[in-house]
This record gives sequence, structure tokens and C-alpha cells, in this order.
Amino acid sequence: MFISFEGIDKSGKTTQAVLLAKYLKNKGYPVVSTQEPGGTCLGKKIKELILHTPREKISGIGELFLYLTDRYQHVKEVIEPSLEKGRLVISDRYTDATVAYQGYGRGLDIRWIENLNKKVTRGLLPDLTFLLDIDPKVMSERGKAEDRIEQEDFLFYTRVRQGYLQIAKSFPERVKLLNGRKEPQQISLEIRKILHKKLGE
Repeated sequence: MFISFEGIDKSGKTTQAVLLAKYLKNKGYPVVSTQEPGGTCLGKKIKELILHTPREKISGIGELFLYLTDRYQHVKEVIEPSLEKGRLVISDRYTDATVAYQGYGRGLDIRWIENLNKKVTRGLLPDLTFLLDIDPKVMSERGKAEDRIEQEDFLFYTRVRQGYLQIAKSFPERVKLLNGRKEPQQISLEIRKILHKKLGE
């Protein structure tokens, strides 16, 4: 099974990905935890470029193709081999992030992005996606901006959030919307309940 976590920055998705991986490992599942960008050796270098190149020196399209390069390597080196070995893969971000951030956020053509995503992943989608939803105003309450993406303005993150909500509306069977303002442990319990239902347990 392939599970992804999505949401705007500081939504709590990384915390929930870690909690779920720990829970499943304790239950005896063979779990591979990974992330985008940065899930491979090349991906770590790409992540540094994306997050710490000055905003004026990287275009929206350039940013998109860096993410796509990272994703191609990620699928080829980590996700597909792990799934083939029967492991449960949990990824902090995947294709939905590119649609939300570069499509809705940057204003790039969404259908084009979706087609490019299909090319680099060969159509591989998560079996289940947990989307943690928060208002962009909450971001500032949860700490200062630490990288180039987090330094984007409120309107950018409003568009990204709207993109994520549209994705959830379009793919209700795969994408499960969760209130990111709730306490982490409460969210974790909701995630476990959804997952066990998906697994038929």
C-alpha cells in the first residue's frame, strides 16, 4: 500500500506521517517512510536548490521541473522497489503537492502538470492520501518561515489551500480531508480509523 500526506506548510502533515509510520511498525507492518523533495541522494540536492535559491532566481516552470526530476528519481529508486517488495510506503508529499503549489499557487496550467505527473510516475498514485487542512493564517502561529516556499505571501497560500480542497473534492475515495487545527493525537486516531477501514480491518 502507498500512502501520502499533503497540506500547506506547517499543517502538521509531517508529524502525522511520522506518527502513522511508528504506529504501523509497532503493529508489525514493513514500513518505508520517505518524502518529496529529498527522498533520494539526488533529491536532497534538488531540495536544497528549491528551498534555498533566492526567489528571483528560479521561475515557476523551473521550480516545477525540479520537483518533477525529484519525483522521477523518487518513484524509480524508492517507491516502486519498496512496493514490489510488499512494503507499505508513506510519503510526505507527492503529486498532489505539485498540482496545488505550482498549479494553483504559481498559476501554471493544471492539466499540463497532471500530464507531466503521469509521465514521471508512470501513473502511480497513492492508495490513500491524508490531507491536513489549515487556514494560511495559522502558519504564522506555528513558527516563522524557514525557506523560500514558506516565505510566500498569504494570497499564494490561499490559492494552494484552495487547490488542495479542489483535489479532495475531485478524488474523495483517495483523498481524506482532516482538520489540521485539531490536537495531533486526535488527528492520528482519525487517520488510523480511516486506514483500518481501507485495509478492511
